[in-house]
Amino acid sequence: MDLDKTKELSEAVRKAYSAAADRPAERHAFPVGRQFAEGVGYSRDLLDSLPTVCVDAFAGVSNVSIFAEIPKGSAVLDLGCGSGLDALIAAKRTGPTGSVVGVDFSDSMLARARSAADEAGLANLTFHAADAGKIPVSDGSIDVALVNGIFNLNPERDTVFRELARVVRPGGAVFAAELILKEQQTVCIPRTEANWFA
Repeated sequence: MDLDKTKELSEAVRKAYSAAADRPAERHAFPVGRQFAEGVGYSRDLLDSLPTVCVDAFAGVSNVSIFAEIPKGSAVLDLGCGSGLDALIAAKRTGPTGSVVGVDFSDSMLARARSAADEAGLANLTFHAADAGKIPVSDGSIDVALVNGIFNLNPERDTVFRELARVVRPGGAVFAAELILKEQQTVCIPRTEANWFA
């Protein structure tokens, strides 16, 4: 894929997720919100314990922060943190001696995530605006990385994998969830902004 097309698709994804953060109750090209979060395995009790500002705009693909192994005191990265739901869960799981860094490229999603962290009173959680291919943390500084559905939306997957390899310490872990095709498509459909989320 050429550079112009890559930039075009990346910007389309940013706009789509920003729209979901700004207006989560509207219809989007992908599922958004509490009902969807329950559908992928987050319990009602857990969602009730989190600020609605992050639950309402949830747009991941799984409950990665639930099935991930997050030891107390670990340094956690939530790459593509969106509205912050997984980051808040991880911050509670790692505890006050651990830390969580959330990274996303949508300012609108990050505004929700920061608001949720403030409301929850979590001091071990920070958020940064950045692309997944340029993670703003030091080499080998992360014990556990969470990635909830960003690979299918990023045409520069190799760069993202290299960055994860750079920031996760030797012996650390990456827990990821992603949408995949169950069978080969019978018709070749070119990647365009119109069908990127389909």
